[in-house]
Amino acid sequence: MQTIHMTDIYGQYLTMKAEIDNAIQEVIKSTRFIKSGKVLDFEAKVAEYLNTNVITCGNGTDALRLAFMALDLKPGDEVITTAFSFVSTVEVLVLMGLKPVFVDVYPDTFNLDVAQIETVITPKTKAILPVHLFGQCANMEAVVNIAKKHDLYVVEDACQAFGTDYLFSDGTKKKAGTIGHVGCNSFFPSKNLGAFGDGGAVFSSDIKLADTIRSIANHGMKAKYEYERIGINSRLDSIQAAILEVKLKYIDKHIDARQTAARFYDEHLNNLNGLKIPARTEYSTHTFHQYTIQSERRDELKTYLESHGIPSMVYYPKALHLQEAYKSLGYKAGDFPIAERITQTVLSLPMHTELDIEQMEYIVNAIKSFSQSS
Repeated sequence: MQTIHMTDIYGQYLTMKAEIDNAIQEVIKSTRFIKSGKVLDFEAKVAEYLNTNVITCGNGTDALRLAFMALDLKPGDEVITTAFSFVSTVEVLVLMGLKPVFVDVYPDTFNLDVAQIETVITPKTKAILPVHLFGQCANMEAVVNIAKKHDLYVVEDACQAFGTDYLFSDGTKKKAGTIGHVGCNSFFPSKNLGAFGDGGAVFSSDIKLADTIRSIANHGMKAKYEYERIGINSRLDSIQAAILEVKLKYIDKHIDARQTAARFYDEHLNNLNGLKIPARTEYSTHTFHQYTIQSERRDELKTYLESHGIPSMVYYPKALHLQEAYKSLGYKAGDFPIAERITQTVLSLPMHTELDIEQMEYIVNAIKSFSQSS
């Protein structure tokens, strides 16, 4: 049996090696490394895939920063978001002088509990920032309705959900990141559409807003050496764009491979004593950036899997409101009990496009053995 990896970026590369190698060589030969050539080609193809406007940038954190800069929020403005996510979600807000206002999450999908949003809206609230955690959308129809009612912006953190479909009650279907005023994406190497380095993108169906984001990402430029606003330098380089353009051709195939692996896990891990498999919702597909189970004996299970050569990861071991860096926000232990509890139970299993049956059988058999030993 091949070594089991948490993610297998190299194995996936081998399935596209000739195309990727050729694409990289084309960029080198062109010497068009920044904001041209392959970058523009890639932006156009992502825009076609998502049916929206696309601005690439340096990484997912920059994508969030660009979104909030474009919305022209002011220091002290409040943004409602989840207490259970990667730190970038809140980091950007604090750096910009905005105030994150947390709500708790659902215990089964890990996404923000929409029923709590209106309870924390104040006159200073300006935006809602849902995170589509692990590849499944938050309840965006509810979020959008609340935002419309209170005249708020919606910025989607879709960094873990590229290619996920959201299904509205009227039958309308949209891709994650294209539902709110702005969507943000990361091309971190382990993502479903991952670069061989850092990369990100911002999405918006509002052409004027998209133009503003594009300007901010390029120093606030209006025309060459003319600057109409304060901006930053956040760019996807052409080599990364070339790699991503090749991978984009296979994104639906890669998502299907992840979903196939998830179904295998579901079939063999469902109903095991003391273990919960990832919940699904009727309003979103799941593209499984992570396949995250829950166990009250999480740490023991993780150690057991490691002893059998099976990697696993804890995403995330501490809720955002309890991180030392954000103590100044005034939250304390017990404020978001579900987010706090699941940090003690979540465990992500190997999930990538190159998992084979032998590896998956070995993984589930190890988990079954652990479960039966309890």
